[in-house]
Amino acid sequence: MQNKLEDIVRDRKSFTSTTMKNLITGHPHESRKEWILWMMEGAGKKNGNNNDWQFWQWHNKPLEIVSQDMFDKKLEYIHQNPIQAGFVTKQEDWKYGSAKDFCGMKGLVELSYS
Repeated sequence: MQNKLEDIVRDRKSFTSTTMKNLITGHPHESRKEWILWMMEGAGKKNGNNNDWQFWQWHNKPLEIVSQDMFDKKLEYIHQNPIQAGFVTKQEDWKYGSAKDFCGMKGLVELSYS
């Protein structure tokens, strides 16, 4: 039986949200801990589907990537997010993204295309 894409995304969000909450609350030297907790608790209280915490945005619009063109457009959108947020001026400067790899540099994570 194949899981629906929506179920996979929901379960991944749930797992990563819980993991991040535990990492943040359990890290004694996280300088932004109180601010992060305050932000996530505030987001959770605004959403009637949560009790006390929200890490991810509520909406869930999973898309199956069905073509190279669609992949390229979604990748460009992802690479532009740190620029739109004002964190960097060039996409390859975002430490946690894959844009470096597409600019001939080595990023933090090994990319896999299988």
